[in-house]
Amino acid sequence: MNRPLLFLDVDGPLNPYAAKPERRPDGYTTLRVPRNEAHQDDRGLSSRRPLRVWLNPEHGRFLLQLGFELCWATTWMDDANRWIAPVLGLPKLPFVDFGDVLLRERPDGVHWKTGPLVDYAGGRPFAWVDDEQSELDQTYVTAHHQGAGLLHHVNPRIGLREDDFHALADFARSLDTSRTTG
Repeated sequence: MNRPLLFLDVDGPLNPYAAKPERRPDGYTTLRVPRNEAHQDDRGLSSRRPLRVWLNPEHGRFLLQLGFELCWATTWMDDANRWIAPVLGLPKLPFVDFGDVLLRERPDGVHWKTGPLVDYAGGRPFAWVDDEQSELDQTYVTAHHQGAGLLHHVNPRIGLREDDFHALADFARSLDTSRTTG
């Protein structure tokens, strides 16, 4: 059986962009991405100055040990493989191509990523780490996704922490248990 998917957002979970701007979090390194090479970030911001990205190189190892198939779910799309993956020590990962819905607000309040992620998963169990999900997204996933789905909110001031990795590992283990007992 296929491993569950782990949809990874960059800005918020991996890059704690809302942390105090003058103080890089402990364990993180600073990456400067030229704007002409970069995406428009998840908040729709752009400028001529390089984009400052804080990444914790240890996160890649932790993510690889969780038992998920990793997949980018970010406005970075394939650029995450060029800029983010090498710093984290991750291999090239598949990514969700958001196409025409990129940053497009929905009238029902569901996040613009939610529908494409459910479609991409195609019924496979998944976890999604992001800093922008709401109850509306969980309701949508419950109504439109036939597999298990964990929407795990990460505070963009602190990014992924040990408790987040434990929650993801627990979810993956719960899927293993349900497969062996079901």
